[in-house]
Amino acid sequence: MNGLAYLFLPFQQPLLIVLVAIGVFAGIYIGAIPGLSGTMAVSLLVPFTFGWETNPAIVLMIGIFSGVVYGGSRSAILLNIPGAPAAVATSFDGYPLAKKGLAGEAIGIATVQSVFGGIIGVIALAFFAPVVTKVALKFAPRDYLLLSFMGMMLVGSLGSKSISRGLVTAAMGVLLGTVGMDPISAQHRFTFGNTYLLSGIDYVTAMIGLFGVSEALVQIKDLSIEPVKQKADRIVPSFSSIKKYLPLTIRSSIVGVIVGALPGAGGDIAALLTYDQAKRTVKNPEVPFGEGAVEGVVAPESANNAAIGGAFIPMLTMGIPGDSVTAVMLGALFIHGLHPGPMLMVETPHLFYLIVSSLALSNIFLLIFGLTGIKVFTKLIEIPKGRLLPIIIMLSVVGSYAVNNNLYDVFWMVAFGIIGYLFKQYDYPVGPMVLGIILADIIETNYRRSVISAGSILKFIGGIFTSPLSMFLLSIIIFSLLVQTEWYKRWRSKRDLKRYKQD
Repeated sequence: MNGLAYLFLPFQQPLLIVLVAIGVFAGIYIGAIPGLSGTMAVSLLVPFTFGWETNPAIVLMIGIFSGVVYGGSRSAILLNIPGAPAAVATSFDGYPLAKKGLAGEAIGIATVQSVFGGIIGVIALAFFAPVVTKVALKFAPRDYLLLSFMGMMLVGSLGSKSISRGLVTAAMGVLLGTVGMDPISAQHRFTFGNTYLLSGIDYVTAMIGLFGVSEALVQIKDLSIEPVKQKADRIVPSFSSIKKYLPLTIRSSIVGVIVGALPGAGGDIAALLTYDQAKRTVKNPEVPFGEGAVEGVVAPESANNAAIGGAFIPMLTMGIPGDSVTAVMLGALFIHGLHPGPMLMVETPHLFYLIVSSLALSNIFLLIFGLTGIKVFTKLIEIPKGRLLPIIIMLSVVGSYAVNNNLYDVFWMVAFGIIGYLFKQYDYPVGPMVLGIILADIIETNYRRSVISAGSILKFIGGIFTSPLSMFLLSIIIFSLLVQTEWYKRWRSKRDLKRYKQD
């Protein structure tokens, strides 16, 4: 069988179709439980499928990967607890939609947009893998550092009108992200002699506490408020609605593919970047961002699923995983005697086509399973708060413990829940703190690699101004910072007022 024939192999073998379907179905519900990540699910599958043939093992892992990334949006929309880091941005507008009684519509939009993004990711993997790989190869450590700083500039879009407050909480997140062992010298930092802190603070634990527990603590004061009845009669978005958001979907998906192809970036950063992009580029949304804007669900859900196809690009063409899940899958492929890398298309072209077709098939099942069971899910938010809040806290405890099977993670989760509650009382955003913890390791590692490779800090700074790519990223950072300043906002308001008077 030639390589291209493997593109249709899953459609010819019922077992492979069933395994993709099982993987997607299981992934959706694993992703909906806070703390149960795709990395964990695929890691558990590796020893389980050790004795399997290669093709069934691969397609099952791909199905779970696709399902988990989407599944995180359900708990993000219904409970304001992102089931996966890639769903953090979805909660910013998804949860306000649920509070308005539109949870069914929000989940339906998230499903369709996830499928669109996933398909664009598959197309990029199939046709543009060499091009995207060449772009990714041009990124030096200093460029990853600048990309991280570009991510830090998102703080003005993550739930606060004040960039200074966002920067404060983001800086606190970066500081907490340095707890544990130094990534290069292995020196202990901020551990205070406690061996449980050597592995650092897991951002999933922080995410569960800052979003889930803090929200439960906020709502405890209003137990008498009746839960909002959900309108689950309109789940599938209309064709006109899909057409309306199509340009944003395509833009967000392209960003998702590119960010997904950058080693270490992944769908969580892609979702946050596209949420910020949507907030800046969408003119006159029907509802302001952060208060239930549909665009705030469209952009991140398109991007995080498109990033799946992007993450496979460096893994298959260079042997470098694009995120933590593809890192586990890379190990699984080696166990099965395969060798991803530059010679993949020459030695085992069938593997490439099998993965492409399995990803395409997983998006078909994602649409089917994603649009079923929504009415049952939306009933969750109609449970009286006196009963729902203990469930949220119980899920938070189980989810945070499941991350590393470590009781200390539960303590951290409670601490972050209290911190998140205090932040919300004084109007400080919690999103930037999670972003800071996520980016802390990327910032530190790439900064030190850049300085070491350059030989000195001065040469490192000089290298930024001699590289076109670095200068381009630096320009975006400066622009992002300027447009969030009060001076720019006042200037823009005066300009818009002047145009309005002229009209």
